[in-house]
Amino acid sequence: MRNDVIKNFLVNSEETGRHIVVSIRTGRKYFIEPIGDGRMADWGSYNPSTGDIENKKGAGKYTGSVTSENSVIIEKNGFSNIHFVEKGSPYSVIDKIDADYPTISRS
Repeated sequence: MRNDVIKNFLVNSEETGRHIVVSIRTGRKYFIEPIGDGRMADWGSYNPSTGDIENKKGAGKYTGSVTSENSVIIEKNGFSNIHFVEKGSPYSVIDKIDADYPTISRS
């Protein structure tokens, strides 16, 4: 894996949604990068009187994802065994992958 990519992976993670999961059982690192369409998410509080979603202060500040064109999790950057999870949680996929590796010894 390219050191410059790893060094900068978590930079601006609030905007990109990039994060790293470290397995307690195996010690393996899993890099996660949500892929989105580049627009802000529609979220906030439901107003029952209007039926609308009303955004809180700061809503729309971050997209929490990157577009596929801006993804850094690519083979060119040294990543291998790349999985794209279209529906569901990436954490369940990580659990399945991690189960194939031995537990590390804690001495």
